[in-house]
Amino acid sequence: MIPRLSPDLCAALRSVFQRVGYDVDGVPELLGEAAHAALGRDEPVPARLASRAGGPLGTLVRLFLLGDTEPEDAVATALAPVTVADALEAGLLRPGGADPHGGTGAGLAAALDVRPHGDDEGSWWVVSDLDLGRSHGQPLRADHVLGVGQASLSLAAATVRRPVGRLLDLGTGCGVQALHAARDAQHLVATDVNPRALALARATFALSDVDVELRGGSWLEPVAGERFDQIVSNPPFVAGPPRVRHTYRDSGLAGDDVAARLVGALPGLLAEGGVAQLLACWLHVRGQDWPDRVTAWLPGGDTAGVDAWFVQREVADPALYVGTWLRDSGIDPASPSGRHDAEEWLSWFDAHQVEAVGFGFITLRRTGSSAGPTVLCEDLRQAIADPLGTETAGWLDRVDWLRTRGGDEALLDARLAVAPSVVLERTARPGESGWEELVAAVRRLDGPGWRHEVDELAAALLAGCQGMLPLGELLALLAFSHDRSVDELAAASLPAVRELVRHGLLVPAEWAADAGTAEVAPGTEPAAAGGRR
Repeated sequence: MIPRLSPDLCAALRSVFQRVGYDVDGVPELLGEAAHAALGRDEPVPARLASRAGGPLGTLVRLFLLGDTEPEDAVATALAPVTVADALEAGLLRPGGADPHGGTGAGLAAALDVRPHGDDEGSWWVVSDLDLGRSHGQPLRADHVLGVGQASLSLAAATVRRPVGRLLDLGTGCGVQALHAARDAQHLVATDVNPRALALARATFALSDVDVELRGGSWLEPVAGERFDQIVSNPPFVAGPPRVRHTYRDSGLAGDDVAARLVGALPGLLAEGGVAQLLACWLHVRGQDWPDRVTAWLPGGDTAGVDAWFVQREVADPALYVGTWLRDSGIDPASPSGRHDAEEWLSWFDAHQVEAVGFGFITLRRTGSSAGPTVLCEDLRQAIADPLGTETAGWLDRVDWLRTRGGDEALLDARLAVAPSVVLERTARPGESGWEELVAAVRRLDGPGWRHEVDELAAALLAGCQGMLPLGELLALLAFSHDRSVDELAAASLPAVRELVRHGLLVPAEWAADAGTAEVAPGTEPAAAGGRR
């Protein structure tokens, strides 16, 4: 049965949650820092103990977050004026067996996961199916609707946050990306092929009081012929044989064809200047560099003006990849069914010469420019403290700035400054006559921590980049002091300068002066992204 939480029921539940403090601030306050952190590690006992004296809020925490069976009278009190009968009929609750506290009545348990989720501006509530830990030994349904997971949080943190007109959440699932997008988009469209996902997303939006136009259908069919200013997608990206066992992860396409299809098609749905961002997996095939593989997916024809940034965050060998996704769906790789599935999956990888599977973020922008697009593939596997969305916005701005100065002369006329977060690092070892330098590098202390090795001439050039003199004049002074040809020095330096600008180590002087940051152009700083579980 597909749950049906009516708008009236969702509005009443929202009032209940707001009254008792079942939100991203109230739950941590009730549980305390240690118990709340333990809950985030899937350790429920500290939260269970901390919630016992929490009254109605404690009941809701145990019911919806811990998967406990609660006495019917306690649930009725916590949900009032929503009745137990209405919650059962809607599919929000289910009979849970005997009263866990020894009473004469029956106990009640949650039939759905309903949890607070939010950002710095406030709380929402996300409705999804129960995860494996609270499904009482039942396997995941084929149409299982995943809740707030690490992938959805990562994409939310990696998404550019700027005011836009029309935004598309392609494959919305339980609706997490659309919730975050609602802060900045004037009109939201969310699609999914799974009717159960549409029903739960509808409940998420109604409960959170967010206006989203929901459409059902496969891939791009629900939005054919339309244009959007921003697209975000957490598609079923798992790479492997062409099958669908769980709609939230399996596309029915072989290998990484789902990523290839979206990279080729999404630019056609973007308005000029529009940006699409998605999570994706790609295959590392024997004898082929992964950047060559993914950039071949980009479209030609009238959508050829597309900036593309492929960021690889993880690489897994086939055995690790298969084992991880089998466990994700509740299958023990050592069980008979697990061994069968693993052998089939790994045999497919072997037949297609797959050596590893990469995972990461893809950003696409339709430029509408006659100048050539910027297409880059980068490995970014180190830990990142700051939201990648801020870095992505900065990358797009810096690529735009470089495009307006496509010729060498224009770049030589520019005044540049070293970003405030950049440091020069020198590595040396002891030698016969003191320390012998091995390498020098400049590195950002913020964002992804981009690092570039530099020689003495490059270090001297960067020391002079204080926003006062044009780059060409700095190069002339450097050439004179080192008895070098200006043209020779410029030819050697400009490619490196462009790369340093793209990575935000060098920024236009006016950006540094007006914003005090390397991240974005003045006046376009994106809102913070992210969420709390």
